[in-house]
Formats: sequence, structure tokens, C-alpha cells
Amino acid sequence: MCGRFAITLPNDAMARLFAASPANDLPVVPNYNVCPTTQVHVVRASQSGRQVLPMRWGFLPHWYKTETGGPLLINARAETVAEKPAFKSACRDRRCLIVATGFYEWTKDADGNRLPWYIFRRDGAPIAFAGIWQVWGRDDPKTTCAVVTTAANDRISAVHHRMPLILEPGDWPLWLGEAGKGAAVLMRPGAEDVLDWHRVDPAVNSNRAKGAELIAPV
Repeated sequence: MCGRFAITLPNDAMARLFAASPANDLPVVPNYNVCPTTQVHVVRASQSGRQVLPMRWGFLPHWYKTETGGPLLINARAETVAEKPAFKSACRDRRCLIVATGFYEWTKDADGNRLPWYIFRRDGAPIAFAGIWQVWGRDDPKTTCAVVTTAANDRISAVHHRMPLILEPGDWPLWLGEAGKGAAVLMRPGAEDVLDWHRVDPAVNSNRAKGAELIAPV
């Protein structure tokens, strides 16, 4: 599961990192509380090269009559993404990278209170989530996306049983379709030593919360 994340990488640095051309209407950074249905930074391959584009986080299948015409699809399970009617076409033809600095997961204490954790790369590098995308609607088309998730590795399972599918730079061309077919081999939990985490303030439980203090350890 991935239901909230942070992005602090400046747009120009993001374009350089992914060797991509940036769109003019990218979301404002930093954003320490990226929520579903908002615009997120997405790297997509095209015939003219890679692009960094804004997309709505919340995948809309073509049969939805409205944006709320079905469940909010912010995640797609790696185990079934190639088979589910909502996702299989996008998994085959429309894969992308969703850029983050870190993401949040929650545990519960003995009283049932939700305790947030911030998960990030140990080396401080940005994170590239595997994603899929789709254009929805005719009159006012929206480009939408979902994060592909997988079973958590042993370390992350201490916090949550699922995690985003995190791709290393060497795997980006294969996931984006630039290096041919065979992206299915990437659908596995990440290396054990890549990620670390710490507890953060429950203020992040509100989708209206903002500020760098949201990712500070407590």
C-alpha cells in the first residue's frame, strides 16, 4: 500500500536525474504530504525522449462515467496488474515512474491510534516508484496514474505488509519500455538494505498538513 508520500527534489534537478524534458505545469515542490487525487510528478517515455509530466494520482479506467464512478485506484498490485481489466492494457503499453523522496505507512498502538512512519532511501537519493498511466475522459481528458505495489521485503514488513515497487536507475529503461520487453522480471520487492524509516508526528494523518516538520523524526 502507498497512500501518501513526499517529494522535495526541485523540478530542474528531477529533469536532469531522469534525463527528461520537464513540462511547464509541474506540481510545486517541495510537498511533504502528497495525497491521492492530486497532481504528481511522473516520468514517461515517448518517441521524442523521456518527459516529466503532471498526472492525477488515482487511476481512472475507461469505463468510469465520472471521476468518482468507482473505487479510488491509487495502487495496483504487482501480482495481478497484468491481469486486472482496469490495469492490464496500461501495464502492457503505458508504464511510468512516479517520483518521490519518501513515503508514509502507518501502524497502530495498543489503543488503536494510527502511528505514521516515514520511509526513505538510506543513500538520500530520490525514489522511483513503478507506475502505470491512462488518459481518461473525452471532453476534459485527464492523465491519471497508479503506483504499482508488491509484498514488503523483510525489513519493511516490520512496518507494513505491502510497499511500492521501487526501481533502481539501471531498471528504468526496461520498465519504461525503452529496453524492450520483459518488465515483469522487475516485479519483486526491493533490496533489503535500500530503505530506512523513522516515526513522524501524527500531524501527517491530516491530508491538510504541510511543512518539512512532517518528515522529521520524533
